[in-house]
Amino acid sequence: MSEETHPGGLDGVIAAANQAPGRGLPPVHLWKPAHCGEIDIVIKKNGLWFHEGTPIGREALVRLFSTVLRKDPEGFVLVTPVEKLAISVEDAPFVAVRVDRRVDVEGRAVLRFITNVGDEVDAGPDHPIRVDMDAETGEPRPYVHVRAGLEALINRPVFYEVAEFAVSRATPDGPRMSVESNGAWFPVGPLEGPGAL
Repeated sequence: MSEETHPGGLDGVIAAANQAPGRGLPPVHLWKPAHCGEIDIVIKKNGLWFHEGTPIGREALVRLFSTVLRKDPEGFVLVTPVEKLAISVEDAPFVAVRVDRRVDVEGRAVLRFITNVGDEVDAGPDHPIRVDMDAETGEPRPYVHVRAGLEALINRPVFYEVAEFAVSRATPDGPRMSVESNGAWFPVGPLEGPGAL
């Protein structure tokens, strides 16, 4: 789609996202448009997308928007070949809503996460799991890297499943409960005290 025929604003975002064949992702990392302002889209902590204060109820539209989401140094943007529009993200842009564990041909455990927008990612060296502790509640806030700096918050039921696979393992911070995926180990909680698994 040429710049001359590319629509702007929300219509442009939809048109750019529709360029991705099948479930493939558009090449947003190659697009270098000028910053064109903001669009009133907010991704809430629970993964729900809002436009102008109203939830975006069409799952297919949210998935479409997620394919043109990018994290730039100045924040999260929806990007097309000719413009980029800043949006607000309260926590992580995605939520991991499912995890499946399998053993690969080399006998290693692999944790595959599925997000609320349909991404599937195998945790490992390129897709690490990290756990922050919520300063207010002391509860763990677990994340998995999805793509290009975009993470998914691992929702509580899924994190409980992940915790079932955790074993005590030595780390630079002392013994921690950790999980393995694709040959990498990720600390997910202390052995005891606040946040213990």
